[in-house]
Amino acid sequence: MTDHHVWFEAPAWEERYGGADRIFSGNVNPQLVTEVEGLEPGSALDAGCGEGGDVFWLAARGWRVTGADFSRVVLEKNEAWAAELGEDIATRTEWVHADLRSWQPPRGQYDLVTSHFVHPTEPEPFRRLASAVAPGGQLLIVLHSPLDLATTMGRPDLPDAFWTAEEIADCLDLTGWEVITSAARPRPAKDPEGHDITIHDTVFRARRS
Repeated sequence: MTDHHVWFEAPAWEERYGGADRIFSGNVNPQLVTEVEGLEPGSALDAGCGEGGDVFWLAARGWRVTGADFSRVVLEKNEAWAAELGEDIATRTEWVHADLRSWQPPRGQYDLVTSHFVHPTEPEPFRRLASAVAPGGQLLIVLHSPLDLATTMGRPDLPDAFWTAEEIADCLDLTGWEVITSAARPRPAKDPEGHDITIHDTVFRARRS
């Protein structure tokens, strides 16, 4: 994806999600598994949930999960997929139409707030997500690392949309928080030409006291 419009505007995502099939794997994001697998289930918000892979993974492990996205099409699909997965998953999940560039989630509401590969160009969305974490809860933000801009992965030439974990921390008021993970975590990938390369995920996780 090299088009600013594709990355940031809902109509392009409505079109992408409008086909009959999933456009992504449907699998859980690996950094979510690494960071969250050992946590006690509670209430969770997945901000920018896309096709719901992370939501369904969390729900299957006992979490009550709200998936938020700015594509109405994908939210309708997710609700249908949740029903197909059974009553247990359907009753543990809900779907909210929200543009993370301006949406304020309920403050202090969630034991886990997670967001994967949603790339704001300003810090306010990170601050609003942090405000939604309940006392004792955790914030997990995973992004494509700015290190990827020097690879053949084909990331958009939008450096302001790529953040290190340190930059995320710097834009938050972390008084009363404990930073648990601050990393550029490597993982193998294939670039658009099919070549094996190493990319990095920015991973920031913190616990609110």
